[in-house]
Amino acid sequence: MKQTDVLIIGAGAAGLFCAGTAVRRGKRVAVIDHAAHPGEKIRISGGGRCNFTNLAATPYRFLSQNPRFAASALARFLPQDFVALVDHAGIAWHEKTQGQLFCDGKSTQIIDLLLHRMRGAELRLNSSLTDLQRDGDAFVATISGERLRADRVVVACGGKSIPKMGATGLAYEIAAQFGLRIVPTQAGLVPLTFAEQDLALSRPLAGIAVEAQIAHGGGNFRDGLLFTHRGLSGPVILQISSFWAPGEVLSIDLAPGIDVATAMKQRKGQGGKVAVATALAQLLPERLATAIAAEQGLADARLADQPNARLDQLGARVQRWQVKPVGTEGYRTAEVTLGGVDTRDLDARTMQARKAPGLYFIGECVDVTGWLGGYNFQWAWASGEAAGQAV
Repeated sequence: MKQTDVLIIGAGAAGLFCAGTAVRRGKRVAVIDHAAHPGEKIRISGGGRCNFTNLAATPYRFLSQNPRFAASALARFLPQDFVALVDHAGIAWHEKTQGQLFCDGKSTQIIDLLLHRMRGAELRLNSSLTDLQRDGDAFVATISGERLRADRVVVACGGKSIPKMGATGLAYEIAAQFGLRIVPTQAGLVPLTFAEQDLALSRPLAGIAVEAQIAHGGGNFRDGLLFTHRGLSGPVILQISSFWAPGEVLSIDLAPGIDVATAMKQRKGQGGKVAVATALAQLLPERLATAIAAEQGLADARLADQPNARLDQLGARVQRWQVKPVGTEGYRTAEVTLGGVDTRDLDARTMQARKAPGLYFIGECVDVTGWLGGYNFQWAWASGEAAGQAV
């Protein structure tokens, strides 16, 4: 039977980073993954440029039943620490809005960085774990028919998001096997869908993007909103999806920073022969303005003919649009998985399972989910570093 110091299950962001940290400490490390290539979610992230961290990655930007759990790991491995690795590797990067850092070039540069950092570790791809058992103080794993004994095991095989890339619930199965609790999982950072009767407005507007603001369930975001054939998407919708629950109504401001009713009244005072839709199109994309005017019974109406109370109603429709999504697009398009291995059963400094010494859980499979914009990668690096220093 082959032996290793550390077996890492999952060759994604957290697993690869953990491997690099453990190797640098002189540990024998084996990393396995059933995929044909490592770091596939890294490769597709950020439109192919990898939003590899966020400078504002504080614990308050993460969702968990215990919001303070992530604080220890995040404090000990900062965004600037990963930026230093990126700089050392000679990878050019730039900052977009809200502290988001992206590669200037391809996201594969980040994968290459991680693979270079873990030189000396054994990477087994196209390899599936079929069994994991305790063996005294160690573990015996059966991997594609071969048995491997490991002193420590790190579970880094992610959540259920994007199953077409091989995502499974394996991490939760291992956690349950060893007596850990699981916070119910659901798709996070995901587009929202409407019932058929509510698609009358959004479906004809598919492809239109507008800046919007949504406050709901403790989240408050201002970013791009995209109309789709199924409902709504775009960064502001992905963000708020993590705070929304089925049956809840969202109030959406389609013109943040503008008092639409006041602006329409002022335009009316300047000469109201213009059509309502035309005036509204100065504040919103033309197709959206036309659709809202028609919905309000103002398709052919002149601005001059509208009483101020009617313009107040129009402004409220734009800035307090009430929508009740029927659901989400699910794990198929979700960027992350909400919920996961219960943080009450993990040591916040080491990520070790309290009930199973030598067993660690890191990354997306843990009940720690960041906002959109590089936060979840920073959690992968930080939790991977914490476990890599402990194994």
